Amino acid sequence: MAKGEQYEARVEAWLKPVLDEHQFELVDVEYVREVGVWYLRCYIDKEGGITVDDCEVISRLLGDWLDKEDFIADSYILEVSSPGLGRPLKKEKDFARSLGRDVEIHLYRLRDGSKEYTGTLDSYDEGTVTITSEESGTLTFDKSEIALIRLAFDF
Repeated sequence: MAKGEQYEARVEAWLKPVLDEHQFELVDVEYVREVGVWYLRCYIDKEGGITVDDCEVISRLLGDWLDKEDFIADSYILEVSSPGLGRPLKKEKDFARSLGRDVEIHLYRLRDGSKEYTGTLDSYDEGTVTITSEESGTLTFDKSEIALIRLAFDF
């Protein structure tokens, strides 16, 4: 396991009971480097949506714990936020919650002349995702060919 994955796993393990206590859901933890700066990002959610105050509470608790444990060697910026409207579907619970809803799929490579598909999420399993599209009918994609899948939103 890479250093970043170890950090993510340790933070995730500590955060889960804290978030359960506040009736929040942990969507994702990521430790990434962008333009020479390390970020530890924690995405949280709850029924009805997360607020700035919710993020502040978790950020303070997590920040205090991280300062005490001091296991991340690099300098980094801690961010706690909502996953946002265009949140990616990553975990089984994300797919289960999104059944029957419109999703956008972005592929790594062209398929039938396109890399982008939108449709209703009909089903999924460990290796595939099936949508129904007005233009193309029922389509099944291997998860390995999907660069990004997220809820579609209309303004």
